[in-house]
Amino acid sequence: MTTQAALTHSRALEVARQALKVEADALLALGPRLGDAFEQVVQLILSSSGRVAVMGMGKSGHVGRKIVATLASTGTPSFFVHPAEASHGDLGMVTKADIVLALSNSGESDELNAIIPTLKRQGVKLIAMTGRSDSSLARHADFVLDSRVDQEACPLNLAPTASTTAQIALGDALAVALLDARGFRAEDFARSHPGGALGRKLLTHVRDLMRSGDALPRVKADMTLLEMMRVMSAKGLGCAILVNDQEHVTGIFTDGDLRRLIERGTDLRGLTAGDVMHGSPRTVQADALAVVAADLMESARITLVLAVDEEQRLLGAISINDLMRAKVI
Repeated sequence: MTTQAALTHSRALEVARQALKVEADALLALGPRLGDAFEQVVQLILSSSGRVAVMGMGKSGHVGRKIVATLASTGTPSFFVHPAEASHGDLGMVTKADIVLALSNSGESDELNAIIPTLKRQGVKLIAMTGRSDSSLARHADFVLDSRVDQEACPLNLAPTASTTAQIALGDALAVALLDARGFRAEDFARSHPGGALGRKLLTHVRDLMRSGDALPRVKADMTLLEMMRVMSAKGLGCAILVNDQEHVTGIFTDGDLRRLIERGTDLRGLTAGDVMHGSPRTVQADALAVVAADLMESARITLVLAVDEEQRLLGAISINDLMRAKVI
């Protein structure tokens, strides 16, 4: 066992900064080497009716799984196949319509090379991402993506560090190029991330969260103030919504409005809902995104907006608490 070198604060920083520089230089060197092969790979994947099957052993396998996740979430159907398991049946997951993206820095992975003949017999297109253009993998591939690095960030130049970083970056570049070519939008991204914050913002509509039906505190203009207060207390929304016989919204009365009447010393006896309501309440279309309602609440400094149809008929109400429970805000 070798003796552990004395570690000093300055030495740790020096090694770390050098590692970052090596990896940064490796990434900067990738760009100028991109060329026709990269464009051809993008066109191949775009025109394919199948999926991208990513393969790699060891650290390249870990990188491959990350590339699969990025491709799948940005509109390119893909999956990971372990090369060793592929030799024992999992190769059946790959069809002739699919495209194989094989990762190997050396290009001499025994597990990958063992399945290349079968892939070629099936007529599967093979893309190699490798650091050696003269390797066995590169020679048998239809297209080669050059992930070569001059050195690893490891001081011994042994542990896969800069080379795996280059593979990840090249995979990201491929995913982004495909995303752009497909016209992939934020809404498309949200559909593959329904559980994330972006998914909730871009996929949740007012209709999904609003209170409706008997949960709404509907009142008519001739209702007495006392009767209206009973409706407000029963429904628990902190307001009463005034509608006419056609269900068109004509006004709103809130807890805050009542407080202000009392502060002004207004005689509340004999008042009706029509006497105290204020017109033109804030409304939003029921089919609008929930974030639209959130933005309206923020800009108007209110905690509730009404959901209406195109003719301003009342459909529901959505409060800031509803938005918070759904984690839209």
